[in-house]
Amino acid sequence: MFEGYAEHYNANARLIILRALAEQTDYRLNDSLLLQVLNSFAINKGKGFLRAQLQWLQDEGSCVKIHEIGTAVIAELSATGLDHVEKRIVVPGVLRPSAVLS
Repeated sequence: MFEGYAEHYNANARLIILRALAEQTDYRLNDSLLLQVLNSFAINKGKGFLRAQLQWLQDEGSCVKIHEIGTAVIAELSATGLDHVEKRIVVPGVLRPSAVLS
């Protein structure tokens, strides 16, 4: 593996998560649905990976808010996360949206 691959992989996963949340009318999805979204983009990781990315997006990027309800985790897009998806700001550690994927 080349240097920086893990960082790029994680940044890509984070953008996919933010885009999936932005597509929802209430900007929220549970971890099971987000895992399916990641899998559809060939990011075949488990809930541990997803929850680590969500934690990063909350703690480091201020892009989501995490709500734990029983065993489920609900991710809610923040204004910062939406601004990144809509290309108004850049959040370091999250892949920049491109016109191709929009």
